[in-house]
Amino acid sequence: MPARVRVDGMILGTAYSLHDLAVFLERAGLEGWDELDVVAAEGLIEWRGGGSDVWP
Repeated sequence: MPARVRVDGMILGTAYSLHDLAVFLERAGLEGWDELDVVAAEGLIEWRGGGSDVWP
């Protein structure tokens, strides 16, 4: 399920997987993030229409 990624209100692009989301977050300054970090940071990420569990 593709999702628009925003950080502080700025649209960074569209993510198609947890890997894509981790890449966007790393570009936004969260260095060294991977898919497991995204899943572990559920409280820091505002998910709409599901969470990390609905991503491939």
